[in-house]
Amino acid sequence: MKLSPRIHQQLRLKNALATLFLLCLLGSLAWLSTRYSAQIDLTSNNSNTLSPASQKLLDSLPDKVLITAFIKKGQPIRMQIAQLVDRYGRYKSNLSLVFIDPDSQPEKTRELNIGAEGIILVEYQGRTEKLAFIDEFSLTNALLQLANADERWVTFLSGHGERSPEAQANFDLSQFGKELFRRKIKAQTINLATMSSIPDNSVLLVISAPAVPLLTGELEIIKRYIQRGGNLLLLTDPGNQNLAVVLQFLGIMQRQGTIVDAGSRLYGIDDPSFVLVSEYSQHPVTRGFHTITLYPAAAALEIDHVAGFKTEPLLSSGIQSWTETGAIEGKIQFDADSHEKKGPLTFAFALTGTVDNKAQQRIIVAGDGDFLANAYIGNVGNVDIGLRMVNWLIHDDRLIDIPAKIAYDKSLQLTQTAVAVIGFGFLIIIPLLLVTAGLLIWRKRKQS
Repeated sequence: MKLSPRIHQQLRLKNALATLFLLCLLGSLAWLSTRYSAQIDLTSNNSNTLSPASQKLLDSLPDKVLITAFIKKGQPIRMQIAQLVDRYGRYKSNLSLVFIDPDSQPEKTRELNIGAEGIILVEYQGRTEKLAFIDEFSLTNALLQLANADERWVTFLSGHGERSPEAQANFDLSQFGKELFRRKIKAQTINLATMSSIPDNSVLLVISAPAVPLLTGELEIIKRYIQRGGNLLLLTDPGNQNLAVVLQFLGIMQRQGTIVDAGSRLYGIDDPSFVLVSEYSQHPVTRGFHTITLYPAAAALEIDHVAGFKTEPLLSSGIQSWTETGAIEGKIQFDADSHEKKGPLTFAFALTGTVDNKAQQRIIVAGDGDFLANAYIGNVGNVDIGLRMVNWLIHDDRLIDIPAKIAYDKSLQLTQTAVAVIGFGFLIIIPLLLVTAGLLIWRKRKQS
């Protein structure tokens, strides 16, 4: 069939209009892509999507959030941080991220005590949270802490050689007191020899391993405080019996000796009296917590009798630990014929109760008073576990338990033979095939 010039002209016009329509459509889609974004998370466990709890928190934060990452240039962690913060930015437009090389600001680095691994600062409404490690759990809970502007008072017992939240000695708690202050939790000290009761503005009483026995009247004040439903953090030490009356009142018994852990050598620690904890119970204090914590000298605790509280183990030593009743020097070993007890050993309990149908009473008893001291609080996760304890005790239950998102099949396990075959193939066989194909094509063209 022969086409007339008119039909040719109509076909060319239709093709031109179709091409113009297609170009307009592509241009519109390109313009829309700059204004709006659409993403689909195809991972099996939605590992690239914020949890509903994080999304809800971001909706409740009206002001700007600034995240400053002091990370050296060229570090792969920069990309991981940017990817994580980008997920938050999808739900909060006024959240920004800034990277700073610590080497470029040495004065700021010294001021913030930034180590080689770097640090992340999260700022909101003039308050700052410092993170050594960042993931959805830590970042969301940091934002949650910053959103809380209410002041709370924690009372530390004094007058008996207790560790002070204000003193600067290695065994004192001034660094921990500063961490509490940064979270709008203020510390005050009280001497029960001069006051007849715990201050009404106190949400928590802390008793940290008194060096001398408490007076009978002071013990009665503490008992009345507990009977009225007061929250308590009680820290003791191996061989310290100055809190035996209070422990008995709570139904807890302190075992003789010091916990020693042969497994601590795996982490390069030669002193067996240092207890390392890397596995935790599913208590609200430790749920979702995976950082190692260090306890320089801990006493084993046991439930002695029922005292009207629900008692749950909180911290325990490893299977290679035991209670050493002798001197910790030279070569030591477990003596089954003595009063020593083989691990695992619980050295911290969480107690809960209810008084007159009021809010839940919360108590933590720990057999180590050094893990929050100035000399040790900077070790691994000690400050974090201490803050978690205080947050739980003062009923700050807003710490969000972000479910762990495990990326499946991210690692590929290959045998040595498979690695050799792949390496031989990519380095020798494939290049030879390409060279051979090139020579054949060159020869065929030359002959034609």
